[in-house]
Amino acid sequence: MKTISSVVENYIKNKPFLLNGLSLGIVNLTSLARVMQAELEQEMDKEVKQGAIVMALKRLSEELEFKLNHKVERVLKNLGEITVRSSLVDYNFTINPRVLSRQADFISEISSYPDVFYTSSRGVNETNIIVSDSVSHLMEKHFEDEKWLQNVDKLASVTVKLPKDNVGVPGLFYYVFQRLAWEGINICEVISTNFEFTIIVSEEQVDLAFKVIKDLKNI
Repeated sequence: MKTISSVVENYIKNKPFLLNGLSLGIVNLTSLARVMQAELEQEMDKEVKQGAIVMALKRLSEELEFKLNHKVERVLKNLGEITVRSSLVDYNFTINPRVLSRQADFISEISSYPDVFYTSSRGVNETNIIVSDSVSHLMEKHFEDEKWLQNVDKLASVTVKLPKDNVGVPGLFYYVFQRLAWEGINICEVISTNFEFTIIVSEEQVDLAFKVIKDLKNI
């Protein structure tokens, strides 16, 4: 059986930006209830009073504030070491049988190089390889017959260690990336493991990106 609370919750959760605004307490509940009323009445096939919608929105916003803020804040306050690396180059290739074997040869050659940054991500149609500029000549040697789709230099990385309990907290990355977006930081790449994530940005923006993430510990 549909209830006003369940229909209101479903309406809000299908609108991410509205969901975020509600959780931050910056939405006028009376005005929102007025906008929602006709659609909710159609959904429930009966008259729904604005006051009932406002009450349902108020309960939902309080619940969202606890779920989104308290859990996320707990993880953010326990963020671990933040590591910054500069002078990176991002190579983007179309996936083909040669790329993997050449990538293996490249990894084998740079394995003896100390403090070299290397990461790779493979999608459905393309592969990205990000390396330190100091070994870019080796990268281009191994892939000299490949045509890359894009080659971007003067990049930097910000790597953050995450606490063990981050896996069970929804909205963590959304919150981090939202803060970065608010500061106008363009994220070129995102690389993550269970307990670590790395963002790739331009060298011009890396200091600001580091500050934004560091400040998250003090929210």
